[in-house]
Amino acid sequence: MRQRNSSKDLEMHVHGYMLLRRYYRQVGLLLISVLVIAIFMITSPQVFLSSRIYFTFMSTVPFVGIMALGLTLVLVSGEIDMSFPAVMAFSGYVFATIYELTGSAMLGFVGLLTTGATIGLCNGLLITKIGIPSIIVTLGMQFLIRGATHILAKGYQKVLRGIEGHILYTIFAGKVGGMIPAQAVWFVLLAILMWFLLFRHRFGNHVLFVGDNKSAAHMLGVNVDKTKILVFVLMGILAAFAGFLDSLRMRTWWPTMGEGYMMTTFATVFVGGTSMFGGEGTIFGTFVGAFLIGSLEAGIVAAGLTGFWTQFIYGIIILIAVALHTLIRKREGV
Repeated sequence: MRQRNSSKDLEMHVHGYMLLRRYYRQVGLLLISVLVIAIFMITSPQVFLSSRIYFTFMSTVPFVGIMALGLTLVLVSGEIDMSFPAVMAFSGYVFATIYELTGSAMLGFVGLLTTGATIGLCNGLLITKIGIPSIIVTLGMQFLIRGATHILAKGYQKVLRGIEGHILYTIFAGKVGGMIPAQAVWFVLLAILMWFLLFRHRFGNHVLFVGDNKSAAHMLGVNVDKTKILVFVLMGILAAFAGFLDSLRMRTWWPTMGEGYMMTTFATVFVGGTSMFGGEGTIFGTFVGAFLIGSLEAGIVAAGLTGFWTQFIYGIIILIAVALHTLIRKREGV
C-alpha cells in the first residue's frame, strides 16, 4: 500500500514537472514574441504602430497557422508530413471545380474536405500498412498531387464568380463586427479544439504515447496504426480547410496555392516548442508561433531589407529551434 502511494506521488511529481516546464516554455515564447514586435515598433513605427498591419496579420496568418496545428499533431506522433501544401492546392481545385460546375459552394466544401481526408488516409495507410517512412511517402505525395493539380488546371486559375453572395463566404471570409476577419476567428476556434483534442481527449493521449514510445503504447493497448492514420487524415482535412479559406479570401483559386508555405509552417511549429522527435508538443506555442513567424516578413521588409532575407531567417529559426530541442533532450536524458 505504501509502495503504491509512493508510485502515485512520483507520477504526480513528474506530471507536475512536465506541466511546469511546458508553462515556462510558453511564457518564454510569448515574451519573445512581444520583444520582437517591440523591436519592429522601434525600427518601423509607421508600420507597427498602425492597427492596419495587425488586421492584415489576422487575414494572412490563419492559413499557415491552421496547417501548423495539424502538423503539430503529426510531429507529436513521431511522424512528418511534407505533402500539406499540395493538399491545400488540390483540395482548393476540387472546391473551385465543383463550384464552377454546380454553383453550389456547400457541395464544393464537402468535396474539398473529402479530398483532404482521402489524401491523408492514403498517406497514413502507406506509412502504417506498408511501412514506408513518412518523409518518403509525403514527399512523393507532394510531387504527385502538385503535378496532378497543374495537369488538371493546365496552369489556369479559377475565378469564384458570385461567391460573395453565398452564406459560406460570410461565415468563413467575412468580417466579424465589421473589423475582425472571420478566418482569424476560425483559427482561434480550431486552436482551442486541437488543444482539447491533444491534452483533454483519449485520442490526444494516444498520439502522445505513440510519439513517445510506440512499442510501449502498443503494449498498453493503443492501436498505433489507427492513431497515426487518423493524425494524417486530420492533417489532410486541415490543409484542405486552409485552401478553402484562402480561395474565399482571394475569391480565386490559383494553381500555385500553398507554394512557399512549407518552410513557414515548419518554422511556426518548431518555434512554438513542438519537438521533431515525437511525444511532445504545444498547441498554444504553435498558435503564438504562427503570429510571430507571420510578423517577421512584414518586419523585415519594413526595416528596409529585401524579401530574400525572409527565407534566410526562417532557415536560421528552424535550425536553432531543432538544435535547442536536441540539447534539451540530451540534458534531460531523453
